[in-house]
Amino acid sequence: MPDVSTQDKDIEHVIRVENLVTHFGDREILHNVNINVRKGEVMVIMGGSGSGKTTLLRHMLGLHQASSGSIYMLGQDITQLSKKQMYEMRRNMGVAFQGGALFSSMTVAENIQLPLYEHTSLDDMTIKIMTRMKLEVVNLAGFEDLMPSELSGGMIKRVALARSIIMDPRLLFFDEPSAGLDPVVSAELDELILRLRDAMGMTIVIVTHELDSAFRIADRITVLDQGQILITGSVEDVKNCDNERVQNLLNRKPKDEDIDPEAYLQRLTREG
Repeated sequence: MPDVSTQDKDIEHVIRVENLVTHFGDREILHNVNINVRKGEVMVIMGGSGSGKTTLLRHMLGLHQASSGSIYMLGQDITQLSKKQMYEMRRNMGVAFQGGALFSSMTVAENIQLPLYEHTSLDDMTIKIMTRMKLEVVNLAGFEDLMPSELSGGMIKRVALARSIIMDPRLLFFDEPSAGLDPVVSAELDELILRLRDAMGMTIVIVTHELDSAFRIADRITVLDQGQILITGSVEDVKNCDNERVQNLLNRKPKDEDIDPEAYLQRLTREG
């Protein structure tokens, strides 16, 4: 079980990103991003390809170093934590990656148990019981001995979800939960995420470009475009937003790009 420090018991915003700026080389990817995630809510981060949403998620996970800005997680600025302190912080965090990220040589049970062997000294029987409990939660009871190659896409997502909650984390991060799934399986996974939030009291951050999924599960939505936040608000706030770039995303309308012929020619003919 994760440690719960007394200093953040009453913090309303369990995640707070302040003035975050990120560069990849000379290119600025995130431009002065500010976002707060409230305790117990489902925050969906949306945006088109290249909007910066996955980069923002990786910053929240402590996997990227920002150029400037702060990220407060459960009351601590993770941009200032040592590797050891960040390791301890991750005991409070569960992550389900887009493709599942299961180890193909391990069974379902062995994949789910990895965080427990990494972060605890629990005995094998306790770990087996906890694994079976989490498989029950994601409706995969009895599947613990299967290999990842024997699972459907939806089952892989649910195994990844079971692994991400095996430590009963306070924060759950999910990257593209509906990607590659048919509409029925996607809707089932959305319902499972909401049940987990309600049953376990977790705060959940989900990165997705799937509008139907976002509208089903979000308490609030943050829309990113070209590394900038266009709006953070309820589903209705986002649907009714009069920002043209937001509406283009919602209506899947490609953006019109004005091309400077001279600049275009220079890009084509420059050396290096």
